[in-house]
Amino acid sequence: MSRADTVRFRYNQAILVAAIVAFIGALPLATARWWLLWVLLIPVALGAWAWRAGTDADARELRLRALVGQRRVPWTRVAELTADARGRAVARLDDGETLVLPAVRAADLPRLVSATGQELPESAG
Repeated sequence: MSRADTVRFRYNQAILVAAIVAFIGALPLATARWWLLWVLLIPVALGAWAWRAGTDADARELRLRALVGQRRVPWTRVAELTADARGRAVARLDDGETLVLPAVRAADLPRLVSATGQELPESAG
């Protein structure tokens, strides 16, 4: 599958902008004493998470990406796609395990299903 066939879901990029602002704001504190340099790691980690975390879907699999690492789930293991009470998309696997899909909302489920190359059935009524 080419990258063009992959549907990507990411968190709002305003989080990345906030991490940059927090980094700049933490500079005076971090440079006041050498042992406060660790304070800069917090906005750097937040920015890296905002850049990387999310869900990628193509015709073969789902890829759930976090700050460190990723999990690949083939579509053959997905028994159901649904939304939880908070409006997040959830995948229930064939073994009963449930996975919250990072950065995917309930309203994004039709777009997620279209990544498989399948169509949603028309709702009755």
